[in-house]
Amino acid sequence: MLYAQSAGGAGGFTPILMIVLLFGVMYFMMIRPQQRRRREAEAMQRSLGQGDEVVTIGGLYGTVTGVDDDTVLLEVAPGVQTRYARPAIARVVTKAESPAEPAVDDADVVKE
Repeated sequence: MLYAQSAGGAGGFTPILMIVLLFGVMYFMMIRPQQRRRREAEAMQRSLGQGDEVVTIGGLYGTVTGVDDDTVLLEVAPGVQTRYARPAIARVVTKAESPAEPAVDDADVVKE
């Protein structure tokens, strides 16, 4: 009878260990990747600028013509502008070209 009780006590720890391992696997397989994707989407939405071509979550293509704190103004056709919330932007198709830095002439460089 003592043997049966001692064997049962050691086996009671195994289900708890399995549950902890299951939660650990779920965290690394599902929760962490989702958090990483959310951070990347927020960074993309913060970096929107005028001239970027974007796609909304509804599949509408447009060019960013204005950016506000919470909204983005898109031109979806010539002369047709619509306003969307920033989280409604799914991805950036092409980024607007940043202004080129002025070229430095050799005559402008002061040599010492």
